[in-house]
Amino acid sequence: MSTLKVTNIQNPSTSSGGVSIDTSGRVTVDGVAMPSAGPLSNRNKIINGDMRIDQRNAGASVTPTNAQYLTDRWKVGATQSSKFTAQQSTVAPAGFKNSLLLTSSSAYTLTSSDEFEIIQFIEGNNVADYSFGTADAQTLTLSFYARSSLTGTFGGCIYNGSSNRSYPFTYSISAVNTWEPQTVTFVGDTSGTWATDNTAGINVLFSLGAGSNNLGTAGAWTGSFKPGATGQTNLVETNGATLYLTGVQLEVGSVATPFEHRSYGDDLARCERYFQKSYRISEAPGSTNTGGTEWFSAVSSGRIAITSKLHTRMRAEPVIKVYDWDGNVDRVRTSSGNNQTTFTIQVASGTAFTVDTQGTSVSELLYQYTAQAEL
Repeated sequence: MSTLKVTNIQNPSTSSGGVSIDTSGRVTVDGVAMPSAGPLSNRNKIINGDMRIDQRNAGASVTPTNAQYLTDRWKVGATQSSKFTAQQSTVAPAGFKNSLLLTSSSAYTLTSSDEFEIIQFIEGNNVADYSFGTADAQTLTLSFYARSSLTGTFGGCIYNGSSNRSYPFTYSISAVNTWEPQTVTFVGDTSGTWATDNTAGINVLFSLGAGSNNLGTAGAWTGSFKPGATGQTNLVETNGATLYLTGVQLEVGSVATPFEHRSYGDDLARCERYFQKSYRISEAPGSTNTGGTEWFSAVSSGRIAITSKLHTRMRAEPVIKVYDWDGNVDRVRTSSGNNQTTFTIQVASGTAFTVDTQGTSVSELLYQYTAQAEL
């Protein structure tokens, strides 16, 4: 392969410096790949790919059930309960602070219909430029870092919101307990229906185990949902086996570029489009609150109605949960010290909600809340 190299004019003798352009137009700068298509910024469609935001669990280990969320935007799929635990971890490769740790709870024997995975659902509005389902479907590259106590071939898939188009993939881990960069490139799907609105557009799935009915051939699109790849290593089959993931990036083009590190505030706001809370970031919803700036109160006589403005406009009308002083859900605290259930919640689209005591006479009303509008 021939290349055109532009020498670093500040230090012409530097062998590793400069810009290289190969015959296909791919550009590297000081040995680092630049995007082969699309913009330099906002190229990563994954939110919280570095696993540093964990609003629901605040770093605590959980034994998740099906559809439960872990670190923000990462959701569990599981046909059986109690087969693995999950926790935000501080074990991470250079340049990262956090990862998501997944640990098998037993040596589980998979049935043919079993599946265990973590998934990020990407909103259709954010992937409309990929043109999936048309002749202009773009080539995409998925990159991430993985570390496991096992070696072998691991699996996952990309699939649509209707779960009737999927692309199983594999990646290899060659050394135990060692961070290894991974890259999967796949051609865009010219078939099927791919949402471009506020519903699920493209979903990224990492398999922790899949039975024979849920395995597909890696490296090709199929007209069904195959969450695992034939021949993959199943984490849940080995008691105590671990898998760490971080630095997950999905971008247009055939080249994996360096992970796009966004500001914490930027990524938090993106997460809050789907889930947000009044609790401090370090407090899990339902915690016993000891005070601080996150409480809402009003002083009046008789009926009280408090409107809470949400941090950002949410994807859709959210489901609101309120918590009292002691962390009990569906209760509020009043001036008399009671944790009561006599109130209503009215949601104003995806921007605000009101807690109303209706006919109950109180002089103060306090609560915490969560708002969820996940895909």
